[in-house]
Amino acid sequence: MVFEAIAKLIAERNECDVADIKPETTFAELGIDSLDTVEMLMNLEDELGQEIELDEKVSTVGELVAFIEKKMAK
Repeated sequence: MVFEAIAKLIAERNECDVADIKPETTFAELGIDSLDTVEMLMNLEDELGQEIELDEKVSTVGELVAFIEKKMAK
């Protein structure tokens, strides 16, 4: 569920196909910088209904998914 939500946000932002976004895809490959990541997290908070504070560095879509799932499990 988290991966799908992130992939959808990235696809909308980058105007690309959701199927092109894989867990190993880096944000650099997608042209997403740290400011974009923060904006995306705010959108995810709205979609998931949970506050997410990014307190560690993530560089791939999969790392972000794992981080959010860990936060949601608390």
